[in-house]
Amino acid sequence: MFIGVIGATGSIGQRVVAEALARDHHVRAFTRDIAQANATHPNLTWASLDIFDSAAVAAHLPGLDVLVSCYQPGNAAKDFADTVARSVADPTVYATAARSLLTALDTYPRTRLLVVGGAGSLEHAPGRVPADDEDLAESLAELGIPGEYAVAVRGHREALNVLRTSNRRWTYFSPAALIAPGERTGRFRLGTDQQIADADGHSRISMEDAAIALLDEAELPRFVQRRFTIGY
Repeated sequence: MFIGVIGATGSIGQRVVAEALARDHHVRAFTRDIAQANATHPNLTWASLDIFDSAAVAAHLPGLDVLVSCYQPGNAAKDFADTVARSVADPTVYATAARSLLTALDTYPRTRLLVVGGAGSLEHAPGRVPADDEDLAESLAELGIPGEYAVAVRGHREALNVLRTSNRRWTYFSPAALIAPGERTGRFRLGTDQQIADADGHSRISMEDAAIALLDEAELPRFVQRRFTIGY
């Protein structure tokens, strides 16, 4: 397959690139700062891209089977605090990015779009999602995330709502509540709109296993025009 990856130098994006290359796919990796493009591989090409420029995104779609968006403001892999600050300053960027990608797909509607989003819109109890919880800031702090990031959690949910109004071939990926670098196990559970937690009540996944789930979905679509999640 020919797979495009937006945010290819980020924490999740670079793992998606590595997983795709390990499966012998061809990858077109996109980044805002081409100077950060230091990975090399016979099946890997790099390009700079502004996700908010729909025409520029559309220009890169010919030949791509799937476009995976791992967009985040800034680069959390390099400066997590900066990404948090940017997300808090303008939590609408996630929905704006979703609209831009969908506009680009108007020209190439057969290209699949996989968007890596947030976990705050997953139900953790019947009818309850973290994005609506009054104690969301405290819950984020327990995960080591500044409480003010709560507005960005709600921004991610708005991006999902934008996608849900579209008839394009989109898939939204909500990882577990805690996603961090870790082991590539290949052992995890899949779900849709309910948060997945382990026996101790912890919702977690490694970025490496998240990349596996994303490539599995790219190869064998199961959640077209739907959201899915994973966890241990």
